[in-house]
Formats: sequence, C-alpha cells, structure tokens
Amino acid sequence: MTPYPEEADDGPDRIQAAWRRELPGVPAGSIGVITRIWRVGQLLADDRRRTLERLGIDNPTLDLLSTLRRSGPPYRLTPGQIAARSFVTAGAVSQRIARAEAAGLVRRERSAADGRSAVVVLTDEGRALNERVVAALLEHEETLLDGLDDAQRAALAELLKTLLGDLTRRFGAEDRPPREGGDQLP
Repeated sequence: MTPYPEEADDGPDRIQAAWRRELPGVPAGSIGVITRIWRVGQLLADDRRRTLERLGIDNPTLDLLSTLRRSGPPYRLTPGQIAARSFVTAGAVSQRIARAEAAGLVRRERSAADGRSAVVVLTDEGRALNERVVAALLEHEETLLDGLDDAQRAALAELLKTLLGDLTRRFGAEDRPPREGGDQLP
C-alpha cells in the first residue's frame, strides 16, 4: 500500500536528517525504525486501554483470565505458573487473583497433588467474560491492520519476530525482573 500524504514526512525522517546534518559521524539510521516502533507501541497501548475500558475490564484482569483460558481444560494453574506465563511478579499475581476472586471470575482450590498448595481455577463467569472480551478485542485489533495487505502483515510479523528475538537474546530476558503490567496478550 502507498503511504497517505501526511505519512510521507512523519517526524522521524526529519529528526534523522537533522542529526545526520548536525552530527555527521554519528549513526542515525536507527531513528527511522526505533522511533516508529516506539510510537506504534504507544498508540497500540493507548488503544488497548480504551478498548478494554469500553469492554468493562482492565488489562491485569484480562491477562489473568487469558492465561488461565489459554492453559486449556480444566483451566487451572498454580500462582507460580500464572506468574511465569504472564511475566509478572508473584505479588502482582496475588493481587490479580484476589480481585478476580472477589468478582467471581476465578476461585482458589487446594491442589489435589499435595493438599498444601493452591490452584487458581477459571469460573464459568470468568470464562464467559474472557471469551466475550477476547473475541471483541481481536476483532477490533484486526481492523487496526487494515492498512496492510496480507503480504505486508506477514513480512512485518517476521521482521518484528526477528528483532524481538535478537533483542531478547542480547538483553537476556531471563535476567530481567518480571513486569508489573503483564504480557499484553489477550
């Protein structure tokens, strides 16, 4: 697809050209890529927040319900498994579980394996809410990619996958503490 006229000069090109002019020996090629990725991320995060607000759920609750739902039947995990799968701290998981349990979306049960540890189980109400929200969210987010044809989507997905893999290897994802916000996946 061809860019809209206002996209032809979207800021990063001007910034990149200015730095090349002002600091000719300093590489500035990353500006065109990283600035756009950063801006796209901000726009998508803002849109996700507004969309979830409209759907009556917050991202931490959606993350918890989705983590349980994606685990498959019987939709039960330990708090530690939830933390590992959603990349958040154990404290954040405990808070999420408490809020979702108070709302009737999950329940805690004793583990059948040892009777001492707890498992978190997705309730029918939690499953129904999650399915409704995820369906609406994914339908909406599909429209956000309307400006790209199938080949462009596939190429972008592969490029981002490569970049994400490279950065994860370089930064050592396992060495970084979990984020409080979660993985942003439905």
